Amino acid sequence: MLAQGGQVALAVVSSLLLLLQQATSIEVPQDPKILQDLKQPPTIIKQSPKDFIVDPRDNIIIECEAKGNPQPRFTWRRKGKFLNTGKDPRVNMRKRSGTLEINFRSGGRPEDYEGEYQCLASNDLGVAVSNKILLRVSKAPLWPKELLEPVLVSEGHSLVLACNPPPGLPPPYTFWMNSAMIPIPQDRRVSMGLNGDLYFSNVLAKDAHTDYSCNARFLFTHTIQQKNPFSLKVQSGRRIPESMPTFLSPSGSESSKMVLRGQQLLLECIAAGLPTPSIKWFKKGGDLPAQKVKFENHNKTLKIVSVSEEDAGEYVCLANNHVGGIRHNIHVQVKGAPYWLDKPTNLVLAPDENGRLVCRASGNPRPQVQWLVNGEPVESSLPNPSREMMGDTIIFRSVQIGSSAVYQCNASNQHGYLLANAFVSVLDMAPRILGPKSQLIKVIENNRTFLDCPFFGSPLPDLRWFKNGQGSGLDGGHYRVYINGTLEIKRARTEDEGTYTCVASNIMGTVENQVILEVKEPTRIVRGLEHQSAFRGSTARFDCKVKSDPSLPVTVSWLKDDSPLSLGWRLRRDEESLSIPNVNEGDQGVYTCTAQSEIDQDVSSARLTVLDRPDPPMDLDLSDLAVRSVRLTWIPGNDHNSVITQFLVQYEEDRWEPGSWQNLTSYPGDLNSVILQLSPFINYQFRVIAINSVGQSAPSHPSPRYKTSGAPPDVIPSGLQGWGTKKNNMEISWEPLLNVERNGPNLHYQLWWRRKDTGEAWSNVTTAGSKHVVHDTETYVPYEIRIQALNDHGAGPTSNVATGYSGEDKPTDAPTNLRVSNVDSTSVTIHWNPVDPSSVVGEFKEYRLYYWREASLLKGLRVSQEKMTRGFYSIAQRPSAVLGGLVPFSHYRMLMVVANRGHEGPPSNTVEVRTKEGVPDAPKYFEIVKRAFDTIHLQWDKPLEPNGVLIGYQLKYHTVNGSKLGPYRLETFPPNITQYTMRLPDRAMRYKFFLSALTQVGAGEAFTGEFPRSANEAYSKDQVDIATQGWFIGLMCAIALIILILLIVCFIKRSRGGKYPVRDKKDLALDPVDQKEDGSFDYHSDEDNKPLQGSQASLDGPPKESDDSLVDYGEGGDGQFNEDGSFIGQYTVKKDSKDETEGNESSEATSPVNAIYSLA
Repeated sequence: MLAQGGQVALAVVSSLLLLLQQATSIEVPQDPKILQDLKQPPTIIKQSPKDFIVDPRDNIIIECEAKGNPQPRFTWRRKGKFLNTGKDPRVNMRKRSGTLEINFRSGGRPEDYEGEYQCLASNDLGVAVSNKILLRVSKAPLWPKELLEPVLVSEGHSLVLACNPPPGLPPPYTFWMNSAMIPIPQDRRVSMGLNGDLYFSNVLAKDAHTDYSCNARFLFTHTIQQKNPFSLKVQSGRRIPESMPTFLSPSGSESSKMVLRGQQLLLECIAAGLPTPSIKWFKKGGDLPAQKVKFENHNKTLKIVSVSEEDAGEYVCLANNHVGGIRHNIHVQVKGAPYWLDKPTNLVLAPDENGRLVCRASGNPRPQVQWLVNGEPVESSLPNPSREMMGDTIIFRSVQIGSSAVYQCNASNQHGYLLANAFVSVLDMAPRILGPKSQLIKVIENNRTFLDCPFFGSPLPDLRWFKNGQGSGLDGGHYRVYINGTLEIKRARTEDEGTYTCVASNIMGTVENQVILEVKEPTRIVRGLEHQSAFRGSTARFDCKVKSDPSLPVTVSWLKDDSPLSLGWRLRRDEESLSIPNVNEGDQGVYTCTAQSEIDQDVSSARLTVLDRPDPPMDLDLSDLAVRSVRLTWIPGNDHNSVITQFLVQYEEDRWEPGSWQNLTSYPGDLNSVILQLSPFINYQFRVIAINSVGQSAPSHPSPRYKTSGAPPDVIPSGLQGWGTKKNNMEISWEPLLNVERNGPNLHYQLWWRRKDTGEAWSNVTTAGSKHVVHDTETYVPYEIRIQALNDHGAGPTSNVATGYSGEDKPTDAPTNLRVSNVDSTSVTIHWNPVDPSSVVGEFKEYRLYYWREASLLKGLRVSQEKMTRGFYSIAQRPSAVLGGLVPFSHYRMLMVVANRGHEGPPSNTVEVRTKEGVPDAPKYFEIVKRAFDTIHLQWDKPLEPNGVLIGYQLKYHTVNGSKLGPYRLETFPPNITQYTMRLPDRAMRYKFFLSALTQVGAGEAFTGEFPRSANEAYSKDQVDIATQGWFIGLMCAIALIILILLIVCFIKRSRGGKYPVRDKKDLALDPVDQKEDGSFDYHSDEDNKPLQGSQASLDGPPKESDDSLVDYGEGGDGQFNEDGSFIGQYTVKKDSKDETEGNESSEATSPVNAIYSLA
């Protein structure tokens, strides 16, 4: 039997688990169209708190709001009985709401309405119930009148002044003040307890006052009530005895405290004793939770916010002074009002579906759970075959229409209760598509894509997806369908484009919707921003090149430091970049380029760092003052994003060069305090310049001045030397000391000299200058010299001995046997015999060669005979040298002398040299002149220096096409030919020419030229070819024929109509003429008698080729076309040997020129 009972129980549990797995609630979407048609039981959405305390001065408002379809109806219970709001004129219920308003404007006592209220919201599908709301009116009772006797206490004893405030609702807040409304000072010795009493651990004589008053503040009424004041008298003794601690609160050695879960735990220990005891807290069996525990009231109160079960236990407070210690144990119990573990929620089911409602709560003690349906206990409700009660769970099986109701779960224990409403709604509804119809979705290629098809129906519809109306449902592989109807395409590709159809169906019907998918290329920044640094004043540029789908418009926007960038007048932006000219510090920051289409975007960011010269150092300070040094300290300025690499320290002194700043020394950029080495007798002031990669800062403000004391010179004058300016003297000179090297006033120099290697005594002199002349010396003898600087503070160090020489004289000997060898066209080798060194009579400098060009070996060529020199330093026994730079085919003369530093000796013998023939120089000029459109004329002149007998010229040329060169062609000419006309094989090509002269030795330097010299010139020359075109020649002939006919017609009309003087025609600017009696006129200017080029002077003249022919302005003519091909188009008078005035009237009239003038 037991075995069979176990099997039955196991079967029941298994079936129950299977039922629970199948119990799923329909989630109703918050779509207005769905909710409008959906029938739902009531749901409480707003209600007043369970413990509702109101201000008696205000109207009472008890809130109760609910939603449902149909609109809920509201009723109230008071103290468990139906409340008829219509009978009481002060009670009113708001329209379409259950909120009660109790109005006291016309009288009435709020206390009469105290009690327990409960709101019920109902419609055809059920009844929802609110919490039981306990309404109480706030109370602020008066303090009872009492006569307080003065309190007498001995100094050093403890004292408690009781407050005992009147009980209020809610309890008042208490505090202690004196008669001046100043709070009583509180510390470790004097403090207020949690009950409002004022505790003195020990009383001192200074505590004697007559106005200790306890005050109670009532929160709702905003009133403060004051107790009659205490008068405290303190008896002082000669000796105040010390005492060990005793507890004033709590009393005894143990106490207990109960606190509810989630509330605040306050434990208090106040001890008496002298000296004032200190309080410490412990917890037995563990540590105090440091994150939750707070100590207040000078460690007398332990506070834990939001207590939980683990905070229960035994707490120990320990009071100590140097006399002794005492402890008190507090046992803390944590109880709990009910709290939810599993709160029941609304359940929406379709017909024949299963479901469940679960109500689980916990607390201490464990709460009891009671189920109600529509506000009544389940036990007393009508039986429901589809409902089964199983403790804290209600099971629903195969629910049917009409089973809708609102269920309440009440979990309660002695510390409180919980009430939750959950409705069960049974509905049937055909499928509905909740999203937009035929939606167009654009997605980025290779992205994860979701096509939404939100739907609803009861029973829950089945949903399937199709593509382009073909095939079976989409699910699996590349696709995934979610329970909410969304179709996922794991990686969208171009072939995924198309029309997708979602179909939702249940037993009530079928509905479908379409989604059109387009797959686009991503928007990408292919060349993005890069971090950069820019000098102030320069131009910074950020590139932002975007590539996107051609069908998607893209907007490029710029941000600076995450804010929109205002371009203004200075910043320039184009399609692919942002330029920032004249960069300043305000331009520094992070720039972001955002390329955004309607479906995606790409972002690129980079920082612009603006570099500038550093700011000048500040606050220069002098310290560690010493005789020859001082410490200079400064504060570096802003480096403007470029690290300071160096500090330059400058100084100015006001004695020698006031106002002039000199560099003293430089230091690394990481130093700002240095020791400066100084010179004596200088009144210094300093300034500092900071240097970074951009440049130097402005100088800092000068430091205070610092004057060093004088000292003897410590520098030896440099550059000491002696040399004669005449043959019988020696001038001794040196570099004077710098101003900063003087070291004191009255600087002089002590100078010594004597003949070298003679052992004679030193001669000396003191001078303030920088040189001294020793007279009456022998010629060119060595002297020993030395020098020393001195001032008013003493003499400086003496220099080492230097060697000087007295003055030189002219050398007495000349080089001999001057001769040449290896004669070439431009150089010869020179040989000579050296002189005796003693004959130089001074310091040997060089052998100096004088040479000049006497004549050219080419007859008739004038040359310059200017003398030239060349020096050769040689101390060899058989000296020689090569003289170059000679002109070929020339006659030269040369001689040689020996020279010391100041004089030359007598000349050597003169030598004549004839150089050999060489290659000529380049031609004097080379010109390329165009004569016609396909011929050019070359002109040149013979070289200035033929360097031999000219035998002719050679001309090399080749074509140039970009970097490609054509083959060379060569033309040669005799020496008497200096021009050449050549026909260009290809007028469109450029040519490069090389012209050089020839001697028997070979070709000389080439003169280079190009034709045409530029592309424009070539273009102009190409345009000339229009004159050779047949259509152009025909056009010009037709125009000439028309002009000729017009001239003849004009002539005939003029002959019939009379004669008119030319001067009456104001439009022609002609010279004055003399009119003859027969009406003809004469030209006085020879220029006016010149014929128009290309026109005939007179029809009476000798027969010749018609001037109207195009020959004159075609090829081979006199250039009637400009180089750009335009026709000059104007006739001018052609000059004739005969005077045109000799002609008759007929000749004048038949002239085309006159016909034109007559027309004017």
